[in-house]
Amino acid sequence: MTKTKSNESLIIPEEVVMNQIYYIRDQKVMLDRDLAELYGVETRVLKQAVRRNIDRFPEEFMFEMTKKNFSNWRSEIVISNSDK
Repeated sequence: MTKTKSNESLIIPEEVVMNQIYYIRDQKVMLDRDLAELYGVETRVLKQAVRRNIDRFPEEFMFEMTKKNFSNWRSEIVISNSDK
C-alpha cells in the first residue's frame, strides 16, 4: 500500500496492515480508526468521505457494529493478547 503526501511516497509494511484486520461477523474487516490512521486523516473525515461517495463502494463495504459485536470483539482481543 502506498500513501502519497506532498509528492512523497510512504510504503506501509504489510504486517502493519495485516495486524489491523479483524474477524467480525465472520468477515475480515478493518476498523474505521485504523483506516483513517493509515490515510493520515481523522476518523470522522474518512467516514464523511465514504458516506459522500457511498455509490463508489460495494453495499457490504461498511457496517456499524452493534454493542454485542463490539463486546464480543473486545473479548476476543483480550483473550488473544493474553496468549502472548
